[in-house]
Amino acid sequence: QLQLVESGGGLVQPGGSLRLSCAASGFNGYSLGWFRQAPGKEREGVSCISHSGGQTNYADSVKGRFTISRDSAWKTVYLQMNNLKPEDTAVYYCVAGFMRDVQDMCGHSLADIWGQGTQVTVSS
Repeated sequence: QLQLVESGGGLVQPGGSLRLSCAASGFNGYSLGWFRQAPGKEREGVSCISHSGGQTNYADSVKGRFTISRDSAWKTVYLQMNNLKPEDTAVYYCVAGFMRDVQDMCGHSLADIWGQGTQVTVSS
């Protein structure tokens, strides 16, 4: 059974950085990404990377601050988050979509498989 396992969340001060990791072994043909959801807010597609690794997509709210990447073995996907803001506080989910276009996947928060989520809190 395919599983996504996130790690790396926590508490950070505004302006700080965090790196989220997602163990994603066996996900050949899947685009991978990160969604987030804060209390009282809609789910948001933060960033996605295509199954080929050649395309990425970012929400406007994180462009220039967050970077998605994967290791060469396609077993781990990362989300490097810099210059964090209080409005970045949310539960972050690693997600996978089989052969999904990254713009569609992130733009509409569409995924086939979800991780359990990891809390990111940005506060002083």
